[in-house]
Amino acid sequence: MSSLPAWTHALPAHTLVSTLGIELVELTDERVVATMPVDDRTRQPYGLLHGGASLALAETVASLGAAGRVDRERFAVVGQEINGNHLRAVKDGVVRAVATPLHVGRTSQVWSIEIRDEAGRLVCISRCTLAVVELKGSGVRR
Repeated sequence: MSSLPAWTHALPAHTLVSTLGIELVELTDERVVATMPVDDRTRQPYGLLHGGASLALAETVASLGAAGRVDRERFAVVGQEINGNHLRAVKDGVVRAVATPLHVGRTSQVWSIEIRDEAGRLVCISRCTLAVVELKGSGVRR
């Protein structure tokens, strides 16, 4: 039995998350952890982890963390801004992202994300800002 919150089991199965092989490991109010393989799905043409894949992983953990902190019947969280500094190349294996909240407000949240390789070395540091939007009339699909 998974220790993840029940609402995560109802998330759509066929999204960028599944395409990239991202797996959610932990989700609490204070921390979100997920892994992603470094393989043909996530490498750039030179054989290294693609920066866009790293940022997709970063936004995924930040978004899930933010979603866990709102009333999901009334609100959705959507990415508003993300940045990343790619610090170390990775050719294979698995990377692990850990997101922690920096700011949790009524209309926005800011999360800090560290992505590390299997040896624990910092690969990418990212910050993601998410807007909290009301579902009614927002144009956001559920």
